Amino acid sequence: TVCLQAEVMGRGCGIIGNNGPIDPDGAAKATQFLQLCDQAGLPMVFLQNTTGYIVGREYERAGMIKHGSKMIQSVTNIDVPRLTFMTGASFGAGNYGMCGRGYDPDFLYTWPNATTGVMGGDQAAKTMTMVAEGVARSKGQDVDAQQLRKQEEMLVRHFDGQSSAFYTSGHLQDDGMIDPRETRRTLGFLLATVDEARRRTVRPNSFGVARI
Repeated sequence: TVCLQAEVMGRGCGIIGNNGPIDPDGAAKATQFLQLCDQAGLPMVFLQNTTGYIVGREYERAGMIKHGSKMIQSVTNIDVPRLTFMTGASFGAGNYGMCGRGYDPDFLYTWPNATTGVMGGDQAAKTMTMVAEGVARSKGQDVDAQQLRKQEEMLVRHFDGQSSAFYTSGHLQDDGMIDPRETRRTLGFLLATVDEARRRTVRPNSFGVARI
């Protein structure tokens, strides 16, 4: 997990990016960084490429659940603009910790290669195979290997088909798909937009709307 302060086209921001699973140290670092940027009034930029929060006995003993929940809480509670770019993988709770669609970022844009889901197709297929094998063993039944292979192929097609950027963008799970080469220009425009939005005074109508 990488955290840094930057200026993009003359406008300051905080950037959090990752390239793989988020571990306890990465989550704790991101939590502190989010709080510091919130105090400094810096918009937050999330560059998502994570397979989620890392799992395993070693990491759970190191406080993965505690640090991961603190990171998600910070993403929820900061009061500065939040801009998210889906640059690669976005799976599991990592989607939440990196300000996915469910956490209502001000803007969210996707690269064409991005994938989003609860888990990848291969992982889902293997998980369901393990469950089916466990059920069969508990009942004293033989495992139908051919049926399990068919189930795995079906699950891979289903998950991978619905995790592609074109599927999620087509279902309005982002604000648009951009060419990765346009990311800096897009980010500069978005930083200017959220800055103006915070400065502009909203003038709501104080009278009824007449029917024409």
